[in-house]
Amino acid sequence: MIANEASPAETPHPHVIRVIAGEFAAGGDYSTWREQGTADWLLIHTIAGAGRVAGPAGDVITAAGDSVLLRPHLRHDYGTAEVSWTLAYAHFHARAEWAPLLDWPIRGGGVGFVHAPSEVRLRILGGLRSCAAFSAGSMPQSELLAMNSLESALLWLDTQNPLRGRMDERLLRVIAHIGSDLAADLSIQALTAVAMLSPSRLSRLFTDSLGVSPQRYVERERLARAAQLLATTDRAVGDIARDVGLSDPLYFSRRFSRLHGISPTAYRRRPPEPDAG
Repeated sequence: MIANEASPAETPHPHVIRVIAGEFAAGGDYSTWREQGTADWLLIHTIAGAGRVAGPAGDVITAAGDSVLLRPHLRHDYGTAEVSWTLAYAHFHARAEWAPLLDWPIRGGGVGFVHAPSEVRLRILGGLRSCAAFSAGSMPQSELLAMNSLESALLWLDTQNPLRGRMDERLLRVIAHIGSDLAADLSIQALTAVAMLSPSRLSRLFTDSLGVSPQRYVERERLARAAQLLATTDRAVGDIARDVGLSDPLYFSRRFSRLHGISPTAYRRRPPEPDAG
């Protein structure tokens, strides 16, 4: 802004208890100005068009798939960069445990910036839309549900944070597929079809990003889910084994014992761990 030039009219400040979220399409004349920012964090995710977000050291121009993060009390000076800007947003007070999720690369001297590829941005947008729906609702615990939805969006954004190493979206697609149905065919052939990669390339992705092969990852997820079911239900061990895709009870017991050090039955009978504190 030019020195001595009159400041724009102050944009109204939202009243945020935990979170307020929404989505809208703006024309070329859209802009927001809050000289002292707000007391909350502001996440803006560009769905289409282009936005301009001014930082202390320069403007940041956003396109589809870009998200920006403004910390509390950072000046708000943003608007449409070209003809239109479609965006989803969330004003929120961060949970303490979210600190690592809010550590983003900085552009413009103070604006957090993360870009997400096509598949991941759909998951981010899904989380923000769910957050908006809950934050506008009146059902019991709606604000907590909204915060959980926002946390989901932040976690997906974290997979693309270069400060922690971006995860390939094809790997994320396979991981989501595995988690959605552990009893399904999760052979290397089935997983390569999901990823649209060769077996060797998929194995390299898993090893480089997660430190294990695809099949070892599948087994680990199946046995982790089995342990959860053993600890929280009274279902038969054989039924749990089938639920997680390990239909041979003997093989299931052997692999479970190797991972956890005790048999499934002994795992279920172990005394509960004492509460921390």
